[in-house]
Amino acid sequence: MFESSIVVRPEPKGSAGYAASSRLQAAGLPEAIARFTEAAATVPVPAAPQPIVIADYGAATGHNALLPVGAAISTLRRRTRSDHSILVVHTDVPDNDFTALFRTLAEDPDSYLAEDSGTFASAVGRSFYEQILPSSSVILGWSSWAIQWLSKVPAPVPDHIAVAYCRGDAVRAAHARVAARDWHEFIAFRGRELRKDGRLVVITMGVGDDGEFGYRSLLAGLLDALEELRASGLISDDELHRMCIPVVGRSAADFASPFAPRGRFEQLEIEHIDVFNAPDRFWAQYRVDGDARAFGARWAAFLRAAVFNALAIGLDGGRTDPRVPQFFDRLETGVAQRMAADPEEQQIPMAVVVLTKRHRPV
Repeated sequence: MFESSIVVRPEPKGSAGYAASSRLQAAGLPEAIARFTEAAATVPVPAAPQPIVIADYGAATGHNALLPVGAAISTLRRRTRSDHSILVVHTDVPDNDFTALFRTLAEDPDSYLAEDSGTFASAVGRSFYEQILPSSSVILGWSSWAIQWLSKVPAPVPDHIAVAYCRGDAVRAAHARVAARDWHEFIAFRGRELRKDGRLVVITMGVGDDGEFGYRSLLAGLLDALEELRASGLISDDELHRMCIPVVGRSAADFASPFAPRGRFEQLEIEHIDVFNAPDRFWAQYRVDGDARAFGARWAAFLRAAVFNALAIGLDGGRTDPRVPQFFDRLETGVAQRMAADPEEQQIPMAVVVLTKRHRPV
């Protein structure tokens, strides 16, 4: 299982990896946060003492949820009494680093817990491809950089590390089937968990009308750096063959597919879909300072935080292989050198989807 947010196991807070991944993710958040805040302003709230439940699906270490959940709580507090309890439930797979999650909630200056004494946090270690919370209990759902991770890898990607750039039609089709089923299951169970007129906001990797997955030169640099490690003997041919980044970008049609032909699925309706290119903040900074080495280092640190653990699964010893520290360090250095040698703006297709639960008589 690979489900988690794009920061699968981020570097410690304060490290280059943590800072780089956080800055890049922030590029796609403003629209999603605005949609989440709009939902908080209009969604029906249960009467006290029943708590107002907000769910964060695919929480990882919690950083991606701090600003949106904080904004939603501030909006809800303008509609409720301060003693009306709000419960935020962070969910992720059982092997997620929940210690880091609770440390984030306790120590990060952006934590929503620091601002509202009537808000409480909890966590559930269960895949979001099944039901996690009681039916009709959640008024607001949030998921950021999580649903693009496939629940399983159906086949190796023989000629790349990203299936989007694989030339094999059968391999691409196998991954597409898993992606379709994952999205179907994800929203089916959210439809059960949401209360009537509850809303779910999802921000994830998208694919535009041109079919572009993005990150072309970045992934080319990563693949080249992996080939160098294979040539040096650090990793074997078989290990490299097993390595892939199990993520997909979805088009607007992919998101809408389970809702055809009536526009409803598990009492959910699509309120909003927007697929767009998020700005490359590392490129914007490079345009200002002209520092190619810093540009390469930022992208390499992002990859280390985002996907190196997924690649390490391909090692003979998996994530506990004794070569992991050297593998990570040398791979990060290799990517940084390649990105610095030829700086290029990355296309970052993203999608924001808003779903609403409606109950209508059949």
